[in-house]
Parts: sequence; structure tokens; C-alpha cells
Amino acid sequence: MESFGIKNIIFILLFVISFAYLFFSLRTKYRFLLVGKKENRFDKNSERIFNVIKIAFGQSKLLRDPIAGSVHFFIFWGFALFLIAVIESVLQGFYSSFSFEFLGVFYSLITLTHDAFGVLVFVSVAVALIRRFIIKVPRLQGDKEEKQDAAIVLILILIVVISMFGQNVSSMLIQRNLSAEMEVRPISFFIAKFFNTPIDSALMYYDIFWWIHIITIFTFMNYLPYSKHFHVFVSIPNVYFSKTGDKKYALKPLNLEDENETQFGVSDIEHFTWKQMLDGFACTECGRCTNACPAANTGKLLSPKKIIESIRKRTEEKAPLIISGLLENNPVAEKTLVHNYISDEELWACTTCMACVQECPVTIEHVDAIVDMRRNLVLTESEFPNELNSIFKNLETNFTPWAFNHQDRAAWAEGLNVKTMAEDSNCDLLFWVGCAGSYDARYQKVSKSFVKILQNAGVDFRILGTEEKCNGDTARRLGNEYLAQMLIQENVETLNNYKVKKIVTACPHCFNSLKNEFPQFGGNFEVIHHSQFIEELISQGKIQLKESKAEKITYHDSCYLGRYNGIYDSPRNSIKSIKNIELVEMDRNRDRGFCCGAGGGRMFLEENEGTRVNETRVSEALSKSPDTIATACPFCMTMMNDGIKTFDKNDVVNVKDISEIVLENSKY
Repeated sequence: MESFGIKNIIFILLFVISFAYLFFSLRTKYRFLLVGKKENRFDKNSERIFNVIKIAFGQSKLLRDPIAGSVHFFIFWGFALFLIAVIESVLQGFYSSFSFEFLGVFYSLITLTHDAFGVLVFVSVAVALIRRFIIKVPRLQGDKEEKQDAAIVLILILIVVISMFGQNVSSMLIQRNLSAEMEVRPISFFIAKFFNTPIDSALMYYDIFWWIHIITIFTFMNYLPYSKHFHVFVSIPNVYFSKTGDKKYALKPLNLEDENETQFGVSDIEHFTWKQMLDGFACTECGRCTNACPAANTGKLLSPKKIIESIRKRTEEKAPLIISGLLENNPVAEKTLVHNYISDEELWACTTCMACVQECPVTIEHVDAIVDMRRNLVLTESEFPNELNSIFKNLETNFTPWAFNHQDRAAWAEGLNVKTMAEDSNCDLLFWVGCAGSYDARYQKVSKSFVKILQNAGVDFRILGTEEKCNGDTARRLGNEYLAQMLIQENVETLNNYKVKKIVTACPHCFNSLKNEFPQFGGNFEVIHHSQFIEELISQGKIQLKESKAEKITYHDSCYLGRYNGIYDSPRNSIKSIKNIELVEMDRNRDRGFCCGAGGGRMFLEENEGTRVNETRVSEALSKSPDTIATACPFCMTMMNDGIKTFDKNDVVNVKDISEIVLENSKY
């Protein structure tokens, strides 16, 4: 091969033009992000790097689906490993005789890997095309533009692989003609056996495939910024900048004391943070979020995928005009993201169950964006479903979503010999009862059962009684940040006055707020869910269990206990510790559990579209023919009971809390 010639001159011109255009495209996208609000996502570097290794490079979320995950895994790692071959080809553009052969054994390992992964990538792309265009997997079926984009990207990947093999086979033929030592490329060597090509033709074929390879790579990288597959560039950064820590699902508080602020929440893209706008560009449009969404699964308008796509579309439409100062008097300014791109109905359908975030392979934060848009509707526009008027009023005046008298908050405990903190604050544990445990007739039984367990185990505890107020979860998820902060701050003041250190609660929504969101307002406590506490008492021998009658139980995972806080084993371990009880899992369980439909304030909103979420979940539970559906959440219990009534199974299937099951089977 010649060292330098016309080929190299043409390549250098093409190289400069391609990378200059790519730089321009990426710079434009970067400037779009500057339209968003500032947010610090540059802390906790070690944890962020670990997330990149696990989620981006390890493809941990994608591999939850073995077939689709394996396909993407091989394509991703194939391209990552092909990068060395691409660099070698690019350097040959500057100097035709360049090769990494000087790396010796390491180079042989590289060539062997390229050959093996070349086949894997080829097969994976073929499978991806079959799944998308022949089998037509539902979550992969987008609009015409999306299908065309997917086809173009997959075909470009095929061309890259085929041209790489073309180069490798031609190289084998050249080495054979020169009787040179052959590179370690077993698959390319096998293919070369079928060709008897003179060296001049082999050299020509090498150049042809080299040009195809280079032009395809340069075309591919410049196509991506204008494609729905821009995630190839931004998915790894998006994973790096995703939320970290055990409080990562906590909502970010609004600064309601800023007198200069007239916009609360998000009505358009400039109200988002730069990271939320980056989410739009990182979306792979794989549909996993919508496929897991309980609202989408039951015929509601909401599609988390469409929410993120709308954010990207609006960003690409409005951000250039903001940057150039041409937005004024432009028709684009007359629209807003909320209402024109995303309807109110979509936003109110969300149960904030986090299934979308759990499944997203690039850690997009759908729920935060949805709640921020709800905040705009409630705080800035005063536009929300009529049912919420009474809920907000009750929370403000009665400190509970229901129209109960606040003075009756501790009435459930009469006759149980339960002390309040006001009566005697000398104890190490506070039982946070919650609104449902205080007022809901069914869940009062759970409060009483848990109290009896604590008393039987000799645990010294107190309640707040009438000093306890709603934890603020319902108001906050519904977008009423003002009301939520008022409730949280009043509760924090009460708890801090009593110097409370340790809290146990039977409500996952209270648990999540107390543990993850109260610290934002100065409330730092050790918070335990009652299922964890019960498990601990059993393991310590403070609860003695008797042999139960034969019973089949299926357990429904609470989203706020499971996905939000990673508590899956404690409730199950307590059930399993009871002899003769058979625990049968539903098809969707643990971090893939299906929401009951009550989270995100949906407990207080009617379902007017599609089928009811709780009925879908109860139907799944009933398919296991259980004697009892076990829960560990008041909202879940209500929704399961309602579903049982719908299917007229009241006399056949019970719905019980973990504490009730344990108490019934204890020796006391």
C-alpha cells in the first residue's frame, strides 16, 4: 500500500468537514440545554461512575429483558470494540500503511474479538430488524418517522459491519498473496478461503471496503444528532448525571419564598433543568417505560415515552428561537409544552409508581418531570380536577385528605393503653400512624394489630395523637407544593420539639416522606417500615409464631415500599416464617410489581378512561387462586379490597396487612 497519495488528501478533506459539522451539531444541542435552569449534578463522582459501569456499560437494565437486552448488549459492545478498528481505519486515511500490528499479542486479541463480535452484531441487528418490522413488537411500533429512523440506523450498522468484514477478508487475501503471517481473524480467514483473488484485486477491494467503512462512519456520526437515536451520544452522560443515593426518588422542593418568582413548576421547556432537557435527547424510544406504566396498560392517555418525546420536540422547536432572540411575536411563543404538547389528562393519569424510571435503560426521570408540570397546573394556573378541591381543603383545615375532625385522630387507640408523646415523651420509638391508620375504618384494624404486636413484644413506643398531621405526600405528588411544605414543616417542628430519633410507620407513603423528603426541611430521623420492624422482632424471638392452618398467600408489592425504597424481602420473610403458609408470587412482582393505582394522589381521583388499574392487579392476583392477598400499605389495601368486591370474591379471598397475618399466627 502507498504511504500517502490522492486517497489521503481526499480523506483529510472529508475528515475535517465531517468533524467540523459534528462539532457544530453537538454545540447546537449543548446550547439548547443552556436554556434550562441550572442544577448541580456534578457531585458524588464515584457513585456516578459506578452507575455508568453498571447501567451503561453493564447494560443491567436492558438485560432485564433477555432477548432485547442481549441484542442491544452485543450491538453496544460490538460498536465499543469496533472503535479500535475505526481508529485504525481513520489513521490509515492519514497514512495508508498504518496498522496496530506493533501491539503484538494484544493486536491478535483485538482482531480475534472484532471477528467474533462482528458476527454477533450482524446477527443482533438482523434480530432487531425482525422484531421491529416482521414480528412488530408493540412497544417498538412508533410513527412512520420513527420506523424510518430505526431502519436507517440499523442498516447503517449493518453496512459498518459488512464493510469491516470486507476489509478484513481483503487483508487476508493480501497476506495470502504475499505469503505473510496471517492476522488472527478466524471468521474472515474462513470466508477468504472461498476466494482466489490476485493481489491487485485484493488491494482494490480493500480500498473499496475501506472507503465504504469510512464514509458510513462519518455519515452515521453526523446523522445521529438529527436522529431519534441521538442517545448514542448522550445516553452515557445521562446515566452519569442521573440521581444518586437512597433519596434519589425524593422530589426536589420549590423555593416558595422567592418573591421574584412568578412561575412555579413547569409550563414550558425553559422551566425545566438542563438535566430534564437532556432526558429528552437521551430517550432511546424503546418503549420500556410505557410498557411498564399502569396507566398506559389500562387504556389511559398517558405514555411516559410520549411525555419525554414531547419535551425533546418542544426543545428543538423553541430553544433555537430563545437563543437567537427571535421568540417574540413568533407563533411558537403562543404555545406551551403543557396543554399544546402534553395534555392535562396525561399528567393527572400518573400514579408516580416509578415503573417507568425503573425500566428506563438510560435512567430518564419521567416522574419528576410529570410532577413539575402538575405543580404548574396547581400553583401557577389553578387548573386541576374538581375532585381535588375538597382534598386540598381537607388537608389545609383537617390535616388529612378526608373530611374527618382532626380531634378524632387518635380515637382509634381508645382502650389500647397507648400513650402519646404529650403524655410521656420518654421513649425511643414513635409509631407514626398516618391518615389512613387514624381514620380509615379498615386500616384502623391494621394500626391496632401493629400496636398489639409491639405491646406483646415488649416494645416501648408512643404516638403523636392529635399532634400528627398528614405527611404531605398526597399534596406534593398532586403538585400542591405549597400545601405539602406547610404540612411537612409543621410535622418537622413537632417531631424536633420532642427530639424524636426513631420512627416506625405502617404506611409506605408516610415512610418515604419521613425518610427521604423530611430531611429537606430539617427533619432527620431513623425511619423504619412496620414490615421491617416485624421481621426484626421475629428474628429476635420477640414474636413467637404458631403453626398455621394451610393457607395460600400472594403478596402485592407497594411501589413506595419497593421501587422507591428497595424493601421487598421483609414482608415476604415474615410470611415465610409462618409454618403451613404457601407464598405464591404474582407474575409481576418485586421491582416489576404492578401498581395498585392509588399513588400520586390517584387514590382521590376517579378513573374515567380504560379499565381500573386496581382491577387489573387484582385479576392478576386472583389468577394464583390465593386464600389471602397480603399488603403492606393502606392505599394498596383499599385498592385490593375494591377490586375483590368488583370480582365478587369477598367471601373467597381475604385482603390482610402483614401485621394482621403475623398477629393471627402469633402465640399470644
